[in-house]
Amino acid sequence: MLPDELRNRARRVKLLVLDVDGVLTDGTLYFSAAGEELKAFNIRDGLGVKMLRNGGVEVAIITGRSSQAVQRRAENLGISRVQQGVEHKLAAFTELLRELALPPEQAACVGDDLPDLPLLRLCGLAVTVPEAPLYVRAAAHYVTSAGGGRGAVREVCELILQTQGSLEAQIAAYSR
Repeated sequence: MLPDELRNRARRVKLLVLDVDGVLTDGTLYFSAAGEELKAFNIRDGLGVKMLRNGGVEVAIITGRSSQAVQRRAENLGISRVQQGVEHKLAAFTELLRELALPPEQAACVGDDLPDLPLLRLCGLAVTVPEAPLYVRAAAHYVTSAGGGRGAVREVCELILQTQGSLEAQIAAYSR
């Protein structure tokens, strides 16, 4: 059973903003012999993102690193709002809110480290992963049970869909 405050925060969400390393991945960086950066993404997280988008919630990525793998994964999931190589995430976040004409209270953010703190402190639903440092977990309204790159994003997507009353419809769409 979810606490009322968490349920109310999740019910208002119209935008989910995701970090990548430590959230969509487990935070491990892989490099090929040629120096190409490789990332491992969780397929269940991807389906959660697709279900959330089908449920009417916009999804965006704001990340400090730049990677072709992130761009390719975003395209695969239908995420068109991708900002990579962002040193100061708060400016990118506030610009995104302005573009979408949303107040911060209607945004959920999932982050795992210091660069994500300004977003977590401003948004309506701040989420982090269990591996995040204590001060990041302290800033969050919700800490996922699943780890980064291991289903944390799926957990958040289902939480939002459940509180907004559309999780069952999304599940049913895959049952036909």
